[in-house]
Amino acid sequence: MSTVTPPSELIGRCRQGDEAARAQLFERYRPYLQVLAQAQVGRHLRAKCDPSDLVQQTLLEAHRDFQGFHGVHEVELLAWLRRILAHNLFNEARRYNAQQRDLAREVSLEQMQHGVEHSSLLLGRCLSADDPSPSEIASEREATVRLAQQLAQLPEDYQQVVLLRIFEGLSAEEVAQRMGRSAGAVRMLQMRALTALRAAMAEQAIQF
Repeated sequence: MSTVTPPSELIGRCRQGDEAARAQLFERYRPYLQVLAQAQVGRHLRAKCDPSDLVQQTLLEAHRDFQGFHGVHEVELLAWLRRILAHNLFNEARRYNAQQRDLAREVSLEQMQHGVEHSSLLLGRCLSADDPSPSEIASEREATVRLAQQLAQLPEDYQQVVLLRIFEGLSAEEVAQRMGRSAGAVRMLQMRALTALRAAMAEQAIQF
């Protein structure tokens, strides 16, 4: 059985000044934020910046500004972290577009926030049916963090095909150009990646 500390308990310990709990809490969400950042970098920044740097900046700001977070549940903490990440992505996109003098690619903060939220929903539905029920949607939201953690453990080409196909919404032909493979090979790779992800999630569920 899993002995993972519940997020609400870690949040409570953080409020009491437990620095170790704060570090444990935020590190738990690094893979989740990484997926969201990679999706938006691919869409808006043409992969000209490192998503890991933006995630690290987001977590540092979350550490610094934790007193400004007033929630008690994981869903509230995730929403707060997504807002910080969206601001950092927006600032990076604005700086990049200004350097490139590419006004046509300017994106508003609201658009970036919407993009981050949409990527989070896509992550939750990554393994679900095309038309999930309300109960399935609720379950998806609870599983997003664990799913991101499992995705980060997959081989790099599996991660890449899932990010490009599902989160950036590229066609198999577009992904084939990016990855130097045929469109058929991309579709097969995606199927194998999702199969591996489902297996990893099922194995993890047994441990809880």
